[in-house]
Amino acid sequence: MTLDFDTHLAKNYQSKSQIARVLTENWLKNNGYCPNCAQSPLVDFANNQPVADFYCQSCLEQFELKSKQAKFSTIINDGAYATMIERIQSESNPSFFFLTYDSWQVTNFLIIPKHFFSSEMIVKRKPLAATARRAGWVGCNIDLRQVPEFGKVFLVKNQQIITKNTVMQQFHQSLFLRKQSKLARGWTLDVWQCLDSLSENFNLNEVYQFADVLQSKHPNNRHIKDKIRQQLQILRDKDVIEFLGRGKYRKRY
Repeated sequence: MTLDFDTHLAKNYQSKSQIARVLTENWLKNNGYCPNCAQSPLVDFANNQPVADFYCQSCLEQFELKSKQAKFSTIINDGAYATMIERIQSESNPSFFFLTYDSWQVTNFLIIPKHFFSSEMIVKRKPLAATARRAGWVGCNIDLRQVPEFGKVFLVKNQQIITKNTVMQQFHQSLFLRKQSKLARGWTLDVWQCLDSLSENFNLNEVYQFADVLQSKHPNNRHIKDKIRQQLQILRDKDVIEFLGRGKYRKRY
C-alpha cells in the first residue's frame, strides 16, 4: 500500500471537487481491499448508484467512500437525507470508508462496518432556501460520535499503515452484531459506547452510572440495570470485554 495519490490523473480537471474525487477513488481502487475477506481490488459501481461506490466481487460487501482534505472529523457532511435513510435501513446498506488527506497523501483511512450504523446517526440538515437552485432540498450529516471506538477500523492511522491481519481481526470481531435484531443491536451499541468513557479496567457500578442516559434512549424499558448486565454478558461472550469476577471487567480492545 502506498499513501501517495497519482496526481497525473488530475491534469485534465479544473474543479477541486472533481480532482479530489478522481484521485481518492483511484487510490482506493489501487490500494484498498475488502476488510471482510481481503479481496482486492474493489470494483466500482456504475455511476449514480445511491449511497454506494464500490463492492467486493468475492463476498459482495458494499462500500461508500467519503474523503476530505482535513483532519478526521466526527461530523461528516453527506448527501440527500431521504436517500441515506433509505439505504441505512435496507438489507444492502453499505459499510463506509472515510479517507482524509493532506498534500495529496493519505493521512487516515478507516472503515466503519455497516452494522454500526443506525438511523439516529443520520442528522437532517435544514432545507435549502427558496432562492437556492435546489430549493427545498434536504441534506444530512453523519454523526460518528455515536459509534463505539471499536467500530472505527483504521487501515491507515496518522500515516501509519495497519497490518491487514489486524484490520480483518477487528472487522470480524464485531460481525455478531449483524445477527442481532435492530432493537437488540441498539442496546449492545449503546452500552458499548458507554464503555468508551471508562478506563481499561472498570466495574459494574461504573456502568450503572449511565442508567439515566440509557433510560432516555430506551424510555419503554423499566429494567435498565438488568439490560446493562445482559449486554455486558454479550460483550464478554464475544471477547470484547473480560469478566474478572466480583463485578469487575477489563476491555479487550
